[in-house]
Amino acid sequence: MDRTAARPLVIVTAFTASLLIGLLVMLWAMGGVRGVTALAAIGGPFQLTDQSGAVVTEKDLQGRPTLIFFGFTHCPDVCPTSLFEISEILRAMGKDADKVNAYFISVDPDRDTATAMKEYLSSFDPHLKGLTGDAAALQKVITEYRVYAKKVPLKDGDYTMDHTALIYLMDRDGRFVSPFNVNRKPDEAAADLKRYL
Repeated sequence: MDRTAARPLVIVTAFTASLLIGLLVMLWAMGGVRGVTALAAIGGPFQLTDQSGAVVTEKDLQGRPTLIFFGFTHCPDVCPTSLFEISEILRAMGKDADKVNAYFISVDPDRDTATAMKEYLSSFDPHLKGLTGDAAALQKVITEYRVYAKKVPLKDGDYTMDHTALIYLMDRDGRFVSPFNVNRKPDEAAADLKRYL
């Protein structure tokens, strides 16, 4: 190839490479590259049981957007409030609620049996499924979703659970998208969730 003809090609290639490197450095400096890695690291394989005794795994997340909230049935305020907000969003979705997964995953294996979950969730939207399991199975999913959960003893000999109060939004492939904002009108949140159908 003629050197004169090759020169523009070399310049264009060098410019393109420097542009790509610059973009990657900028993303890294702004936390974008780390953010992508962190998002990909949320979630993973699990096997739990819902309130009717059916086995649920990470494969059940695929094909539908999924809302996941971690909590426990003896929670005095945050859990019932969050589950009520999720229920209101599901109601606002109408028939499209059938195209969404909504899971309440226990962080309290000692008290949250399938029966306890069934009774507790009877006050909320029927699309909500409660997932529980033994201590090892729940610890696995808690770790995979980077959830903070700790047993806190009370003076009367009972205990409560400190835990992460985020609502996770997973896409149709079961990948974490972002925390889902429920602090808005149910119609607005429902319209946002429908974008992932």
